[in-house]
Amino acid sequence: ADPYRTYRCGVPTLSTTALRYVVNDSPAPAAPAAPALPEGLTICSLTEAADRCPALMERYYHRAAAEGADSLAAPNTMLAQDGLLVHVAAGVHIADPVQIVQVMAATRPLMANRRLLVVAEAGATLPLLLCDHATSPCDTLATHVTEVYAEAGAHVSLYRVEETNARHMRLANVYAHVGADATLCCHDVTLTCGLSRTTTDIVLAAPGAHVTADGAVVADGQQKADHNLLIDHRAPECTSDLYYKYVLDDHATGAYAGRVLVRPGAQHTQSDQTNANMCAATTAHAWSQPMLEIYADDVRCNHGSSTGKLDDAALFYMQQRGI
Repeated sequence: ADPYRTYRCGVPTLSTTALRYVVNDSPAPAAPAAPALPEGLTICSLTEAADRCPALMERYYHRAAAEGADSLAAPNTMLAQDGLLVHVAAGVHIADPVQIVQVMAATRPLMANRRLLVVAEAGATLPLLLCDHATSPCDTLATHVTEVYAEAGAHVSLYRVEETNARHMRLANVYAHVGADATLCCHDVTLTCGLSRTTTDIVLAAPGAHVTADGAVVADGQQKADHNLLIDHRAPECTSDLYYKYVLDDHATGAYAGRVLVRPGAQHTQSDQTNANMCAATTAHAWSQPMLEIYADDVRCNHGSSTGKLDDAALFYMQQRGI
């Protein structure tokens, strides 16, 4: 079926520069009536990219993922049939987001292995929205490996919205390199899921690099959502901000592990990390592990965590207003 006809995004008044679909693990071509892409923006399958820009693929593909030595990246690399490339040329500014809708649709148990390569060259701006959906009534598994490169002075905003179902397992890894004076913003929202694990490894590779990583999880039933982050400060004068919040009800489980690594020589690092969890039922569970590993002596790094139940006064306030 044509995904552009059978599936629509439910976000009202959403304006996008481009819309692409990935059904299971197959990128769908652009809709026939889709407007032309702005000059300097390339969106194509990895198969096409291997023919059109082999030097770019050789420079970036599986470079960041190979550093992580994560057990998910290797089988995903081996089994991925294709994937998407989003490339922004140097100095090009994309205002409205590029939206990629990833849909899991199967009538039998299925595994899909998805691959995404994002490259923003020097001085470029790219907002990217990834939406994950599952419509299958059977057990499904999706592995995601996303590589993001923000070159010097680039600004990349990566929004990930998960709205799957209870029988879907999602294992998603993001590997990112942030260059000098570049900014990467990662925003994760999980609204419904089965079992979801998101691993984010970000390298601040040159002075002036900045990363903001934040997320929100709203889970109930038997849902399980897990975020595991590594922020690797390899250069001086870099900053990072991490802020994740979970609201858990019924028998839902949320887990957060954030590790900020400040390497020798990464002086004048600034980092703030916060994880706040609310358990709306005594049967819900939140696990929190913010970590600092510092090998430089002129830094400002903070981390904190809080987990508690819904405040009685706040609950009364909301009930008075019909919430």
